[in-house]
Amino acid sequence: MKYVYIALAFVFLVLGAIGIWLPVLPTTPFLLLASFFFAKGSEKIDRWFKGTKIYTNHLESFEKSRSMTIKTKLTILIPVSLMLGFLICKVDNIYMRGTLVIVIAIKYWYFFARIKTVKTVVVQADNEAGI
Repeated sequence: MKYVYIALAFVFLVLGAIGIWLPVLPTTPFLLLASFFFAKGSEKIDRWFKGTKIYTNHLESFEKSRSMTIKTKLTILIPVSLMLGFLICKVDNIYMRGTLVIVIAIKYWYFFARIKTVKTVVVQADNEAGI
């Protein structure tokens, strides 16, 4: 099972890395999944991933403070909302349209009601925290 977790982690890492340059592919959710699967699969590979520039630029502040800037939230929300909005226009089924609208509403509620919004990202170094 460990190898499955590691394989999934690398798949999500690649998707997240592609999402950095491709605006319609959300980076952060894929990197969060990669981080989860790396932690489940291998402590050594998890330490490697947490030392990468991709992790420090996109996930470290969220993991430490469970907060995001408004820019980060909108960078995640807007492309996904546009894709779901496109689907709403293309789907003829009223129930599917309603489901997609509910998904969009829940997504925005979660990001703005459950994840704290900060003005700037502050990541406290471990040695400053006395750890």
